[in-house]
Amino acid sequence: SPFVMPAAERALATSGVRREEVQATGPGGRMLKEDVQRAVEAPRKEVTVAPRREEPVREPIAVARAAPGDRTEKVVPMSMIRRRIAERLVEAQQNAALLTTFNEIDMTHIMALRGQHKEGFQKRYGVKLGYTSFFVKAAVDSLAAFPAINAEIRGDDIIYHNYYDIGIAVGGGKGLVVPVLRDADRMGFAQIELAVADLARRAQENKLELHELQGGTFTISNGGVYGSLLSTPIVNPPQSGILGLHAIQDRPMAVEGQVVIRPMMYIALTYDHRIVDGREAVTFLRRVKEVIEDPTRLLLEV
Repeated sequence: SPFVMPAAERALATSGVRREEVQATGPGGRMLKEDVQRAVEAPRKEVTVAPRREEPVREPIAVARAAPGDRTEKVVPMSMIRRRIAERLVEAQQNAALLTTFNEIDMTHIMALRGQHKEGFQKRYGVKLGYTSFFVKAAVDSLAAFPAINAEIRGDDIIYHNYYDIGIAVGGGKGLVVPVLRDADRMGFAQIELAVADLARRAQENKLELHELQGGTFTISNGGVYGSLLSTPIVNPPQSGILGLHAIQDRPMAVEGQVVIRPMMYIALTYDHRIVDGREAVTFLRRVKEVIEDPTRLLLEV
């Protein structure tokens, strides 16, 4: 577009002529006041406006409505155990400062150890050697190193437990329940596996006693049995921590400068930040990882 001289700009403003209707004749293609005056005096071109096209009227789209009886509802009263679970979950969220930290474990060595001994273990003890016993042992070892995660708040006091009652979350016939392994630090691998198998069976049959669901100091939950890769488990109050296990998945990992496929598991620790510091939580989870990745530490107690 041409450069408009100031006098021409003022003339445009008062003439009602559009800028594109003016032919600039000044030096360098500039638009002069005289150019605007000539455009005013010139006969105006009639502008033909195309007739407006009428849009076709669209018929309303018929929406299929559900036939009577298709949209029904079923009201089922919550069971006593479901109500109790709901109350405790809300209690945990309202009364604790919950935070979750994560890590991942290379399961290569623990899988090889289990594969090497599972047949002999089952033949001797009559129960399968699973991963639960390894994680219970690793958790007890780590709790001993970080006692705040095995503690609870009671009023204005922190209660440190010098025993290890480990809750094992299992799916029951009426929902998730958490039966407790008493004095898990004194149990061997076979005792743990036998106890967990018995508790899981009776949970499915709704035959657990109330006292078996009370008094744990720490909980282990394994969402991996349902295919979960990662989750943030909720602390079981008044406990201060819960260890979440997940599905084992082959993933590419960097090992000594090489990319190799390893069976990996994400683990999570949800903890009550009121009494557990972030450093303690992260170090606790790293210790669990180290023990599982080098299971000989369980035997040597290092």
